[in-house]
Amino acid sequence: MNFIAKNWKGLLLCLCIAIPSWFLGKAFPIVGGAVIAIISGMIVTLFIKNKTSYESGIKFSSKKILQWAVILLGFGLNLNVILQTGKQSLPIIMSTIAISLIVSFILCKLMHIPGKISTLVGVGSSICGGSAIAATAPVIDADDEEVAQSISVIFFFNVLAAIFFPTLGKLLGFAPTGDAFGIFAGTAINDTSSVTAAAATWDNMYNLGSQTLDTAVTVKLTRTLAIIPITLVLAFVRIKKEKNNNNQKKVPLKQIFPTFILYFIAASVITTVAVSFGVDASVFNPIKEISKFFIVLAMAAIGLNTNIIKLVKTGGKPIFMGLCCWIAITCVSLLMQSILGIW
Repeated sequence: MNFIAKNWKGLLLCLCIAIPSWFLGKAFPIVGGAVIAIISGMIVTLFIKNKTSYESGIKFSSKKILQWAVILLGFGLNLNVILQTGKQSLPIIMSTIAISLIVSFILCKLMHIPGKISTLVGVGSSICGGSAIAATAPVIDADDEEVAQSISVIFFFNVLAAIFFPTLGKLLGFAPTGDAFGIFAGTAINDTSSVTAAAATWDNMYNLGSQTLDTAVTVKLTRTLAIIPITLVLAFVRIKKEKNNNNQKKVPLKQIFPTFILYFIAASVITTVAVSFGVDASVFNPIKEISKFFIVLAMAAIGLNTNIIKLVKTGGKPIFMGLCCWIAITCVSLLMQSILGIW
């Protein structure tokens, strides 16, 4: 009862933003519910003079519900399918993740961009957009404004990719069969909604049914698995920094270690085992939808805690970083496909 009394106002406010954002996201998938929720939250918060009674529920939504969203995301991953059909794209995925993290690290040093924003933009660009940012933010203790800034950068380039990549693929001479473009979209576009939009457009251009879409989504799911090693590495880096900052005092591992990632792995294993025993993968679809809604709910909370004026004023450098990561990932994806004889 104490939890309800403490959090109900903030949770209700977040739900009032998240529910319409969820449905608008369904209507406009290129934009997505998460982005609509975060922008709506930024606008709504301008009209709230005193947020004291809402703060606890908003914080719970932006932290705990965000972690639950990542855990439930694991129920969408059948590891057997990913390992069987995603292995062709694995060298490309590893290369694009590496180049994005390298570019973000270099620009962080050269342009003095805050380290947490650089990490979130680098991880979001290279792995899976909002989901990767959702998983990484609690590990590096990023605040809501840093998450909002990173999501905004990723969103901007998602929309551009969804619109222009099918035309770019045609200009580059991708075969109409869809496999090469599917791998390209799955490795060079960071968010699932934009990957889906670009791949579906390619299928429509050449009347391929869902051939390109199936390839692109599988590659995208393979990229999602990179959340596991990336978050674990970042956790140990943070532990080392915390020890140095506290003059070698012992830092509680539980305080920093991303235990929710272990639940994410467990959810993936449950899905894989269940499907291998004949359970239809569609059984897990409702859980995947809940995961997506939780991300929208968390983004509403993050928007409520974000100063939109400050975000606009400080957005130039992160956007430039996002552009550089996007260009680098695109070029490396094309280069690796050429080397491997896919394109």
